Amino acid sequence: MKLQEKLLLNKKEGKALLATNFYNYETLTAVLTAAKETDSSLIVQLSESSIHYLGLDMAYKMARAGLAKHEVEGWIHLDHGQNTDLVKACIDIGFDSVMIDASEKPITENVEITKSIVNYAAAKDINVEAELGYIAKLDQQQKMVYTQPDEAKSFVDQTGVNALAIAVGSAHGFYKTTPNLQIDLIGEINAVTNAALVLHGSSGIPADQIQAAVRQGITKINLATEIKNAFMLKLKAHMNATDEIDLRKVFPVATEAAKNLVKEKINVINDASLIKL
Repeated sequence: MKLQEKLLLNKKEGKALLATNFYNYETLTAVLTAAKETDSSLIVQLSESSIHYLGLDMAYKMARAGLAKHEVEGWIHLDHGQNTDLVKACIDIGFDSVMIDASEKPITENVEITKSIVNYAAAKDINVEAELGYIAKLDQQQKMVYTQPDEAKSFVDQTGVNALAIAVGSAHGFYKTTPNLQIDLIGEINAVTNAALVLHGSSGIPADQIQAAVRQGITKINLATEIKNAFMLKLKAHMNATDEIDLRKVFPVATEAAKNLVKEKINVINDASLIKL
């Protein structure tokens, strides 16, 4: 099943997919093992910086091989693609989904750039995600421009995009205070557009808010920061407690910690559809 089909099915059924970033073999193994052990589908994501680190060909083949090895129903997605040449390269090499992120540009440019990628991706029939509004990053969390329902409808109608990341109170990175998602706004946006709605910046958002967001129409939930954090905290603690230098013995401890985190997140999302309003 193509990702755009899966997301629309989730939208209809009130379910969501977890989309997890990976950075190396260990974090890829962590997220795919979590999906396997929970019998869940999963989106594996690569940011532009991860692609620059690993190399596009290596990153793509690693993700594809990992999905096959772990026998997980999954899709490979480019997260926050701002370089249109790289976005097109990901489409050409075989990604199942790409995000074109022109959200910081004027709305007319965002529409124009997004539409051009939608048209380019049409030949491969892959999922295209865009962003509307402003989802803050790290220390810029004070800047928040919420996505409005009428703007979302117009943007989707003009671009033909499959999925839309919306600004509803989340931010990238760790929160200084407990976030407060605009749950009603999610429902209002969901009611006026047929695009799959995406929640970025889920690290640190309380489980009850994640579940409420799913019930109101969020169908894809991005997780990145907490994966890196769980891996590195465990790795640092383990290395401080041992003189072991064999990477094959040190890294699995951190991989297990990241896996357990992702399993918790998957279970939260999977349980959302079971909770009645």
